[in-house]
Amino acid sequence: MRKNRNSSLLAAALLLALALALPGCSKTEDKSQTPAPNQAAPAKSGAVPNAKVQKQISSASAPPVSLDFHNRTDPFKPYAPVVAAPQVPAPKGESVASRVASDQLPIQSFEVSRFKVSGIVAGLKENRALIVDPNGKGYVVQQGMQIGNSNGRITRITPSGIEVVESFKDEQGKSRKRTIVLTLAKKR
Repeated sequence: MRKNRNSSLLAAALLLALALALPGCSKTEDKSQTPAPNQAAPAKSGAVPNAKVQKQISSASAPPVSLDFHNRTDPFKPYAPVVAAPQVPAPKGESVASRVASDQLPIQSFEVSRFKVSGIVAGLKENRALIVDPNGKGYVVQQGMQIGNSNGRITRITPSGIEVVESFKDEQGKSRKRTIVLTLAKKR
């Protein structure tokens, strides 16, 4: 009886396995199924893939976009409008020359001989000098800069001092030049 029971269980298990396996085996393939993305599709010669591929667009081949800034505001313009200073007529006693002197730099408001040379900086291409005006304010100057109230120009900076050439007109109206040498103060 034991033998019958084991053989009938074995037969029932075989029938069940056969019943489950039979519907999965057929000779026709279902074409609606697509392979998994990690599996390679079988290569068929001359076959066109069913999936549509998006056309690749390159920004390099696109026509250039023209930018129109006609109606845009300039980001570098100041917000406040620029207003010109009103022209005030000079008082009767003031001359035009004294008005021009007020528009000059502070380094151009003293005579050249009143400046003192405090130091000379020797550079690779050109020398610079530190000069001090009568008020005690210091300036770093180089060759070609204007100095003094008589349109003086620094022509040369040497290790021992500065040469300034002033242009002026004499009593006859002729243009003259005067060279003033400012020497470096000696160490004590």
